[in-house]
Parts: sequence; C-alpha cells; structure tokens
Amino acid sequence: MTEPTRYTTGPLGLPLRMDPEPLPVAGCPYCTELARVRSWARLGGDMTTVSDCNVFLRRHPEGHR
Repeated sequence: MTEPTRYTTGPLGLPLRMDPEPLPVAGCPYCTELARVRSWARLGGDMTTVSDCNVFLRRHPEGHR
C-alpha cells in the first residue's frame, strides 16, 4: 500500500455575484406571479424561495423573444 500524498493548498477564491434581481416582463402573467411569490417569500424570510424565483425569472424570458 502506498502512502497518500499530503500537501496543503491555499483557499479557493470564488467570485461573488452581485447581479441585480431580474425584473418581470410587463404583461406576462407568469412573470407577475413569480414576482409576487418572490415578494411574499422575502417578507417571510424565505430566501431559498426568493432565490428560486430569481432563477425562474432569469430563465423564463427565453419564451418572450
């Protein structure tokens, strides 16, 4: 059996994304509902749902093109 290689590495630096929240597309009921759910989630402190709504809003505009 061989001995494992042991060495230390420095910390991994990851970029911090500070993108603004996506805006709902005017006139789209799906976007409007996602924005409403995001607002309710933020008021309730549910940041996981806020993040999920942001992802859905970012991906949804593909259908508006």
